[in-house]
Amino acid sequence: MELKPLLITNARLLGSEIGSLLVTAGRIAALNPNETPDGTENLDAKGQWLAPGIIDLGVFATDKPAFHFGGITRAALMPDAGPLDDPGLVERAAKGGKPDLWVHPVAAATKGLAGKELAEIGLMKSAGARAIATGRTRISDSGVMRRVLAYAASLGLVTIIHAEDEGLTAGAVATDGEMATRLGLASAPAIAEAIAIARDLALVEETGAPVHFRQVTTARGLDLIRAAKSKGLPVLCGITPAHLFLSDTAIGDFRTFARLSPPLRSEDDRQACLAAVADGTIDILSSGHDPRGPEDKRLPFAEALPGMAGAETLLALGLNLVRDGHVTPARLFDMLAATPACLLGLNAGRLAVGMEADLILIDDGTPWQVDAKKMAAYAGNTPFDGMPVQGRATAMWKGGLRVR
Repeated sequence: MELKPLLITNARLLGSEIGSLLVTAGRIAALNPNETPDGTENLDAKGQWLAPGIIDLGVFATDKPAFHFGGITRAALMPDAGPLDDPGLVERAAKGGKPDLWVHPVAAATKGLAGKELAEIGLMKSAGARAIATGRTRISDSGVMRRVLAYAASLGLVTIIHAEDEGLTAGAVATDGEMATRLGLASAPAIAEAIAIARDLALVEETGAPVHFRQVTTARGLDLIRAAKSKGLPVLCGITPAHLFLSDTAIGDFRTFARLSPPLRSEDDRQACLAAVADGTIDILSSGHDPRGPEDKRLPFAEALPGMAGAETLLALGLNLVRDGHVTPARLFDMLAATPACLLGLNAGRLAVGMEADLILIDDGTPWQVDAKKMAAYAGNTPFDGMPVQGRATAMWKGGLRVR
């Protein structure tokens, strides 16, 4: 099917100046064009924001209705489902969702994600893997981790890392502190994150391999990332809205929707995370989308599985960062789209000529309330249930084709 050219007018480009954008043949052809091709379809954005579609880095399930609600046009799928340690599985995952959602598989760094033997990383790259990852846990064997980093780097792939020292976190379901003590929950010190990061940064310095710490949630961990960046090491780090807007007080009353991995941290660490977003230390904001049904969440806190359905709230909570003065709209979409695109090697994520026309219109002022029972996701396990938020995607295009 041949797509008609599309001109979107009267839009606030990346939430800034009013302008227009021309799409032809599925790509961005011009910003503020002086002329348009014959037969161009016109759409008046009526002052809404026009932004690149969100590229959600590190989801645990392909959940198209939730992604479309949240303005997500591409999702990088973590290797844990499967696991994605075989070229055939990677190739199948890469086909899921097209044409109106593109899934970019992140391959398992080791066979079975067991942390023992390297997976067929080269073959999985050929099958469509855009990065590799250690999955929900880290690779404890430093020798294996060093080989993973060196091999991935030789193939031009970034290694996505989970950073918690398992010797400290084994059996823990919360972070050490007053709340865990009061609830009588098995807990681990927040330093478990920094210890894991320190080991892997030493290996990055040794190998020169690019890495992305998928979630860094503590002040000490973020200090290590800052120091590594100041040395020029190829290091990125990310976070989800949960660790920016919630502290460990959210697990009060044994709320299993707030049972996350890594667990929620102290208020001091939360404030350190907000500061790290503001100063640019944190590079990527992602949903951590991990829908868990009642069979996984309607259990005693210590037995419930960690995870949250985050796709539908990612954009609205990101807009909170803009309203609270932590980031500009342009910086927000660097975190949501441009930097994830760069990490995955995608020709998307920016409002620039030649980029694939993955676009969203956003009404940044629409108020709504998060309601776990009404979510489009496979399961509504959100720790933000009942929270009033503002802003939502009102239209979406994938490669110039309107999908919402």
